[in-house]
Amino acid sequence: MNAYTEPSPESDERSVIPYPRKSGVVTRLSPLLPKSRAEAKSCSVVIVSYKTGPILIDCLRSVLAQSDIHQLILVDNGNARAIVREINALADEDGHLEIITGHGNVGFSRGCNIGARRARGQFLLLLNPDSIIGDGILADALDIFDERPGASLITVRLENPDGSEQRGGRRNLITPWTCLVEQFRLDRLAPNHPHFKRLNLNETEPFTEITKVQCISGAFMLMPKSTFDELEGMDEDYFIHVEDVDFCMRIEKRKGEILFVPHISVMHQQGTSHVYSGFVEWHKSNSFAKYFFKHFQPQYPKPLLNIFAAAIYARFALRLLPMTLRWMFNLVFPPNTNLR
Repeated sequence: MNAYTEPSPESDERSVIPYPRKSGVVTRLSPLLPKSRAEAKSCSVVIVSYKTGPILIDCLRSVLAQSDIHQLILVDNGNARAIVREINALADEDGHLEIITGHGNVGFSRGCNIGARRARGQFLLLLNPDSIIGDGILADALDIFDERPGASLITVRLENPDGSEQRGGRRNLITPWTCLVEQFRLDRLAPNHPHFKRLNLNETEPFTEITKVQCISGAFMLMPKSTFDELEGMDEDYFIHVEDVDFCMRIEKRKGEILFVPHISVMHQQGTSHVYSGFVEWHKSNSFAKYFFKHFQPQYPKPLLNIFAAAIYARFALRLLPMTLRWMFNLVFPPNTNLR
């Protein structure tokens, strides 16, 4: 078994921050592209998991079945003992699987950075632990970089278990204004106006060819490893949620290219982590507030951003009671999320 115990944050804080923040001018991303077809197949997959459930094993098996896998790095932020036993058994079977554990629940962004620090492939795939990759999908996705060598980041069509396109897989960048347009459906007032575009694009006309988009989901992010390194990884100020939007925003600022590939699809189950929904929504609210203050000063005056932040937390407060009741109901009558 290829297991590695990460030092705890308390014992050595610096050891789990592989991408320290640096100041500097904004530059254009220049992904390190492979010189040969064989090198293009060198891909490391990083999966961050916390109380994911049995679908994690299906996810790992689907990745290990890919012909172009260089290494599969599982960052275990905390899983049930029964799942951990299965993970360890799988690692004994297949040397491509490397496990990083012992650091506790450090969040998604930090988990991605911990995993990426150990990645040795020329390409890097960040994959959610409740995703299932079909046969040959990774090879097909890597081939896109041969067709579009200037791409900084690509994603594929994310599908729900019923085959429908998932919300958030392709979208415009989140700004205070686009949030208002989406929340109140202001796009209906001027559907063809460029300033009244919706945030999520899954309800728009499906793409039929590879298309440049502003923002994608963190469920499937495939990129040259150099893209991740040049951006200094995920911003660890985001514990969970919005880190993918922030990552795309930083690519946009550096004039990078993000591509959506409609003819390749991956199933993303969603909602399989057995975590109190109020905990997730609290961190999501914090992340949105941090994102707005990070990227939209001084374009938006601080008093206006304070209003947005207050609205975000007010929305969380209003949703807390129904979320808690729903979570308690699911504890008593657990939904069936086991696809095995």
